[in-house]
Amino acid sequence: MQEFSVWAPDAKKVTLEVEGTRVAMEQAQHGWWLASVESAGHGTNYGFLLNDDEKIYPDPRSGWQPDGVHGLSRVYDPAQFKWTADDFKAPPLSDAIIYELHIGTFTPEGTFDAAIGKLDYLRDLGVTHVEIMPVNSFEGTRGWGYDGVTLYAPHQAYGGPEALQRLVDALHAHGLAAMVDVVYNHFGPAGNYAPQFGPYMDPKHSTPWSSAINLEDAGSTGVRRFLIDNSLHWLRDYHFDGLRLDAVHSLVDRSALHFLEQLRESVDKLSAETGRPYTLVAESDANDPRLVTPIDGSGLGMDAQWSDDFHHALFALLTGERGGYYADFGSLKQLAKALTCVFVYDGQFSEYRGRVQGRPVVGLRADKFLGYIQNHDQIGNRAFGGRIGQVAGLRKAKMAAAIVLTAPFVPMLFEGEEFAASTPFQYFTDFTDEELRKAVSEGRRQEHAPPGVDWQDVPDPEDPQTMERSKLRWDELKEPEHAEMLAWYRALIKLRRERGELRDTELSHIYVSCDEEQRWLRMVRGLTTVLVNFGKDAQSLEMLGPKRVVLASDSAVELTDNAVRVPGESVAILVAE
Repeated sequence: MQEFSVWAPDAKKVTLEVEGTRVAMEQAQHGWWLASVESAGHGTNYGFLLNDDEKIYPDPRSGWQPDGVHGLSRVYDPAQFKWTADDFKAPPLSDAIIYELHIGTFTPEGTFDAAIGKLDYLRDLGVTHVEIMPVNSFEGTRGWGYDGVTLYAPHQAYGGPEALQRLVDALHAHGLAAMVDVVYNHFGPAGNYAPQFGPYMDPKHSTPWSSAINLEDAGSTGVRRFLIDNSLHWLRDYHFDGLRLDAVHSLVDRSALHFLEQLRESVDKLSAETGRPYTLVAESDANDPRLVTPIDGSGLGMDAQWSDDFHHALFALLTGERGGYYADFGSLKQLAKALTCVFVYDGQFSEYRGRVQGRPVVGLRADKFLGYIQNHDQIGNRAFGGRIGQVAGLRKAKMAAAIVLTAPFVPMLFEGEEFAASTPFQYFTDFTDEELRKAVSEGRRQEHAPPGVDWQDVPDPEDPQTMERSKLRWDELKEPEHAEMLAWYRALIKLRRERGELRDTELSHIYVSCDEEQRWLRMVRGLTTVLVNFGKDAQSLEMLGPKRVVLASDSAVELTDNAVRVPGESVAILVAE
């Protein structure tokens, strides 16, 4: 027997259709409708009819959409999967190195099962956590996943629900923690049938993508429960070790109990039940440390957040770019501040934003923040999806890697970064409505076309080749420059593991000095010193006490009794004798 339920608080009548048979549902409390079908179970197709409308809608909480987001739902029983690595426990963020990937472009096949074939590689690389971009169902086969509309159902083009369980089980068997990206600030523009069932949207507020999801108005209790249960679904039924929450600054919620606080409390309750720790990492550009402050300290209780100021400060230095938000960055002092204070803008006026931005980080550890030089946004929101090596050159890409992996933050890499992948990561979609296709295609290209470039020369998101050219080319690992970069990353990761001071999360224990005119930066972390020469010419930098060079991006580093000669655009890492 299968129990069916759906939240439809405004409906006068709800009918369940199961394999061609219609069953009247009974109204229960708080807007819920219920029905039981003796012959239904795992693998049964079904849908709902509302009032007297003859259209059959998929279940907003559907766990399986085998025919896409417009098709019938199918019952999926997650308990039928047999887990083999159920005793795995994720390491703490203080010891973590996160690897972000997109299932569709990580392998040629672009599936959950194909990704399993690369887990030996990721384990040997030395990462600890794999963060997967959204896997919820969206229209079409191609997309980043942030246009999800059936939030409980793993995308069928990637292999569907059982394949996702196989991937998470395999990650754990390889000693790798699994995280998944979830989007609770908006629904995608195609296939969003949730508003037919209830007040999921808040038309009074908007996000850059659509109307905001209703977190505070009438009916929001049911909507919040829908999102909270979605989080628990990924953690409980798919055994993910954590979630990455997309753009929480776009959540519109002025409730006494903020949605993120409610989520934290719900996840902690599940953790107590299962005995498994769960990590919540949020994306926010608000520079507000309350996001990662514990609830008992009047915060929202997230475990960590992405730290864009660190990225922007480093990227602007390496590339010289000053367009968009990079207009606020570009000095060595800003990078030094990011390394020691997290936020560059922690109460200062931002020219780009036209207002004061942020507040200081006080009393928080560095493992509350992720540091990176590349992620899906910072690559994919460029017109041509260029990576750091393509934008700044491989010498500077090596410098960036060294700074990220010796900084006090939790390091995060983006797929292919570690071997200087030549493939871009571009924005791609697969909508069916011609007007929507045109709007996305032209709007996206016009928005991101750089000065002097005709927007029509920017890759078309709707062209299948845009996704195809974004797929990693694993055969590049055999080529000298890619093998050299991979060896550099592996050496940096190994050093971070061996040197306890590089995993020290106390911000007060890091010392950074720099010279804006000479273009050098020195970062001291216990017995480890990182010397970075951003200038084009070699220069000798003072060395305090006897040290030995353990890693250098340029072999021409020279060590004397009291100084280190560092070639231009390179980095040297030294350890005290």
